[in-house]
Amino acid sequence: QVQLVESGGGLVQAGGSLRLSCAASVSIFSINAIGWYRQAPGKQRDWVATIRSGGSTNYADSVKGRFTISKDNAKNTVYLQMNGLKPEDTAVYYCRIPAMDAWGKGILVTVSS
Repeated sequence: QVQLVESGGGLVQAGGSLRLSCAASVSIFSINAIGWYRQAPGKQRDWVATIRSGGSTNYADSVKGRFTISKDNAKNTVYLQMNGLKPEDTAVYYCRIPAMDAWGKGILVTVSS
């Protein structure tokens, strides 16, 4: 069973930056798509960004231009660089491999105003 472990969350002031990491227990080299999702308190879980095996990326409109998804195949790790953080970015962030129906346990990001 695939395991995904997120790290790098924490408390940051508005305008600050954080980099999240998602370490996979399997090789991610040929995985078609890996995504980041987030769930704010009292709200549904929403898609944030996806990176595909060839390196192409897609972003939700709410984070476009501020967040960057990337991956290191050698380390089996996917990253989410978050710049210009806003209080509305406060959420638990999850890593997901849709094809394997795999989710991480999530990591909390809190942005103070």
